[in-house]
Amino acid sequence: MYAFTLERPSTVQEAAALAAGGTKVLAGGQTMLASMKLRLSQPGAVADLSGIKELVGIKREGNAIVIGAMTRHLDVANSAEVKAAIPGLADLAAHIGDKQVRAMGTLGGSVANSDPAACYPSAVLALGATIHTNKRKIAADDFFVGMFTTALDEGELITAISFPIPKRSVYMKFNQPASRFALVGVYVAQTDSGVRVAVTGAGQCVFRHAGLEAALNQSFTVASAAAVKIDASELNADIHATAAYRANLISVQTQRAVAKLLG
Repeated sequence: MYAFTLERPSTVQEAAALAAGGTKVLAGGQTMLASMKLRLSQPGAVADLSGIKELVGIKREGNAIVIGAMTRHLDVANSAEVKAAIPGLADLAAHIGDKQVRAMGTLGGSVANSDPAACYPSAVLALGATIHTNKRKIAADDFFVGMFTTALDEGELITAISFPIPKRSVYMKFNQPASRFALVGVYVAQTDSGVRVAVTGAGQCVFRHAGLEAALNQSFTVASAAAVKIDASELNADIHATAAYRANLISVQTQRAVAKLLG
């Protein structure tokens, strides 16, 4: 690891000022610290956000659950508020990585990183969440741009994410055994505006599947999901799985999600 300066801001304003000046912000550090240890990343200065109390917490506001950006995966998984309102989100958080990752990783860090196989982005997109930053609010459909790329401006910080409470939702994940990232993960949500299906692990970043959404909005059945042909032409292919295999997993995991929601 290269030498660097560590800053410990106590407010969002202090952190934003540091970030605007080129300081890299540290949330849970599950990606950043690993890349620094391998000397793949060399930030000259790092701002640790863990001391900013206003970025932590879970609360219900109207028909939404609002979660602070620095809230740990473990706290989302164990939250009675989240379990009651969006059990699919609590279950997703409970199966991210291992115990150590869940104890350190944060909601905001995961979403801002936009890892192609991260779990949280699928919930953000499927539930039609709103990402709150120190500058504005960004709709989930506008947030994820590509691999490790989001709509965040340089120095812009996520402060919280607001999740509308769905009628029902569930996340089905097929693990990559070593990393426990999603080889393919599918989040299915029945919302007031219809069914939304978000897929992670299969593309350059999380994405909604229009074909599955159209079919399930017409008929919310396992058979309806199974009848949708999944195009593999733009899906990921690597040492873990071919694009065709990932396409099949999208179909299978969606069918399992629908079956679980139907009881």
